This record gives sequence, C-alpha cells and structure tokens, in this order.
Amino acid sequence: MQLPTTDTLELREEGFALHITLNRPESRNAMSLQMTQDLRAVFTAIENSEDIRVVVLRGANGHFCAGGDIKDMAGARMRAAESGNDDAYAELNRAFGHMLTQVDHAPQVVVALLEGAVLGGGFGLACVSDVAIALESAQFGLPETSLGIIPAQIAPFVLQRIGMTQARRLALLGGRFNGSEAARLGIVHQVVADTDVLDSALTQTLGQIRKCAPAANRNTKALLHRVGCEPLESLLDDAAKLFAHAVASPEGAEGTMAFVQKRPAKWAE
Repeated sequence: MQLPTTDTLELREEGFALHITLNRPESRNAMSLQMTQDLRAVFTAIENSEDIRVVVLRGANGHFCAGGDIKDMAGARMRAAESGNDDAYAELNRAFGHMLTQVDHAPQVVVALLEGAVLGGGFGLACVSDVAIALESAQFGLPETSLGIIPAQIAPFVLQRIGMTQARRLALLGGRFNGSEAARLGIVHQVVADTDVLDSALTQTLGQIRKCAPAANRNTKALLHRVGCEPLESLLDDAAKLFAHAVASPEGAEGTMAFVQKRPAKWAE
C-alpha cells in the first residue's frame, strides 16, 4: 500500500492504525477543497488494506476543523461571476459531500479526536466517525444559517447521527455548545478534561479495537450501513449468510479456538 503525498494532511502509520492530522493550523484547519481531495485520496489508498484497521482523525494545534475555507468560496464566487451560473458553488459543496460519504463508508474503524473548533464541515466530519472522543472545552456548532448559507452536505449526516428533532434545533439556531452537550446529544461518545486524558482514551479505544477481528469489524460496519436502506427481511436473509460465512472463515475458527483455549486471538496480539 502506497499512501499519497498530501499538502494539507500529516500521515503517520502506527501499527494497525493510520493517524491523519488535518494540518492547516493558520486557518484552524478549515476544510479547503485541497484538503477534501487529500482526504479522499488517502481513504481510497487504504480502502482494501488489511494492515490498516483504524483511522484516527485529529486537527493540528488544538483545533479539529473550523468549517469550510472562505478562500475557496471566494474562488467559486469569481468562477460563478465569469460563467454566469452557480455551478462553481455546487461543485465545491458537492465535493465535500463525496468525501463525507467515503469516510462514512470506510471499512476501517474511524476514530475522531475533537478539540477546539468543531464547526460546520468539521462537525460533519465528526458525525461520520465510528468513535468520537472530545475535550470538554471543544466548541461544536452549525453556523451556516447565521452566515446566510445552508449546511447542505452536512445536514444528512447530522440527522443520521442525532435524529430529526435535535438536528433541526442545531441547524436552525446556529448556536455553539461544548463537549458535554455534544455527548448528551449523541454526537460524541466520550468527553475528557484535557489532552493527556484524550490521548489515554485513544490508547484505550485502540486496545479495544485490536481485540476485534478485522474482517468481522469490516463486515459488521457494512451491514449496519444497510439498515434502513433495504427491506428488513431480505437484509436479515443476507445477514444470516454473512454470519454463516464468518463462522466458517479462518477468523471464525481462530476466534472460537482462542475462546476455548482462554487465550487472545491472533489479531489481538
């Protein structure tokens, strides 16, 4: 597997985890089109990797992501003025949605460490993580409507994360809130006091993921994404076949043997 060279991300492989740091600290890691493209390139590169089981997303210099990049919006405005239509705005916006979908459906477990600004597009990226751990002091929000625009690509993922009632309130009021409120709403799973505890929580989470069989995790995540998108009975029929395949697979045999022998499975070593 060859990771791409990126201008906006720092990449670090550590065992079975790939650490991705959003690295535009001068703009609180605002999501530029280049960063969107870089993230897509990385997730494409690791899509079929059996070595990378976890992706850890974090922002540089104490901020996760402050939302969309104003410079990209200015560039789109110039292109729209030249062309006489709004296609440039739509293309810029849609590119971000493609990236969110790709991260959402990544076969790896995606862990988000949330500090500082978690706004707009950063909020959307947090909502497609499998595990989200936040500092109490982190600032979450959907400020789009206060800026005269809409959270077009973000809203569906926020809705999936926390449901219609709360998604309406957050999107239509545009307020900000801290890590504890994010946990209450179901956006994040754990809230910690400082970065030392955040790092410890990550270590614990990675330890838990290590105990889970790689293919079983990938197939479970894919199955969960199908719920609500397919008729239940046919989904359950297919799930039964997936279960049978898992039981008969080398992972299933190893997991059963490890349990009987009271030892860690090979993938947990």
